[in-house]
Amino acid sequence: MVDITFYKNEQTRAIRPELFSTTAEELAKAFSSENARINKRTQIRKFYDEVVRLNSLAKQTKDEAVWEDILPYLNMLIAKASYAQGRGLVTEDFVKFIRNSIAQITIPKDLDVFTSLFEAFMAFYRKYRPSN
Repeated sequence: MVDITFYKNEQTRAIRPELFSTTAEELAKAFSSENARINKRTQIRKFYDEVVRLNSLAKQTKDEAVWEDILPYLNMLIAKASYAQGRGLVTEDFVKFIRNSIAQITIPKDLDVFTSLFEAFMAFYRKYRPSN
């Protein structure tokens, strides 16, 4: 599992320059080398689509109450990923990726960074796992 930290400096929230390139590509390689039945693009895409949806909601408002409503649904992705793992649809490493990423999200900018990382990951994943 590739260790993921969004920021090179937590205080300034300066994004690690290689996050959307090298890190995303390493994740894609790692997840694509698993059993062909697991971590199918269509399954992972469901999680990506939900992250994009929640990020869109967060961007539409500056209301703190709305952000407080988004956080529980974001955290529910951990449970959904664990359920998918239990059904043999995603690997433990994918669940760790979701769990580790969501643990870093405290403000809307963090969710936006995660969404961009996931987007870059999906692009690389298409390269390394083109058939499913």
